[in-house]
Amino acid sequence: MIDAHVHVVHDHPPGEKAGEGSVLDLRADALADEILREMKAAGIAVILGMGRMSAPPDDPLGINGTLRLAALIPGLHAIGAIDPTKTPTEDPGYFQRAEDQLASGKVVGLKAYLGYIHVGPNDPRYVPFYRLARKYKVPVVFHTGDTLSAKAKVRLAHPLPIDDVAVDHPEVNFVLAHFGNPWLLDAAELVYKNENVWADLSGLVVGEEAVFRADDQGNPPADSGWALFQKDFHKAYRFVDKPERFLYGSDWPLAPMDGYRRFVESFIPKEHRELVFESNARALFKIK
Repeated sequence: MIDAHVHVVHDHPPGEKAGEGSVLDLRADALADEILREMKAAGIAVILGMGRMSAPPDDPLGINGTLRLAALIPGLHAIGAIDPTKTPTEDPGYFQRAEDQLASGKVVGLKAYLGYIHVGPNDPRYVPFYRLARKYKVPVVFHTGDTLSAKAKVRLAHPLPIDDVAVDHPEVNFVLAHFGNPWLLDAAELVYKNENVWADLSGLVVGEEAVFRADDQGNPPADSGWALFQKDFHKAYRFVDKPERFLYGSDWPLAPMDGYRRFVESFIPKEHRELVFESNARALFKIK
């Protein structure tokens, strides 16, 4: 199985300090051991690590930490973080350095942190990155939906403006991370309508392992949060009616790999699981 959305390097949204006490604070060898343990428990063979927003200038896509860990974690691949606020005036070499990292072949996708960065997806400052994605044939992953930062502008993380981008850049593939939650139906419309839009199912719920053991996922009380979420998800998933356009992701370490895998499995029909949990991501990100 492939987990198409994890975080393996410490990061923080622009304007905020890094958190403390995270598993990501571990030394590289200990962190690699912990990730490998979680991957084994969840039956995950490949993980895609999101790039850092707060990387230094010599690491424009925030991938160097991920690449160092990849030497210790077979199956770890890097997705680069893109920053449209890095204008030619502010940092004239940023864009060329970002392209150089892409040209290395070590980056399987790009990530735009909508909401956290106060620039909408259809802003002209993103266009050079979409052109790069087309040139190097990598998908662009958008954070969509709720954010974990009070300083984020959630309006800019709504999925609907991505429709403009998908229409204007038909040769680029786009992924709606978190399926636009809580705007599941709006996100579903984009996936249904646009042949170049996918959704990943990461971070729909976050929490410790106990959250995913609630009694709960199989047959929850009708008025519980679990039941209401299941109803909303099934409506959106059926609306799309295209299992080949969904990707599994956990958003680890915000959710445990094994518990979250079981959580998502409870929503996905058995006949669709091979697509959602492996084949779709393998084809989209060109994972061999």
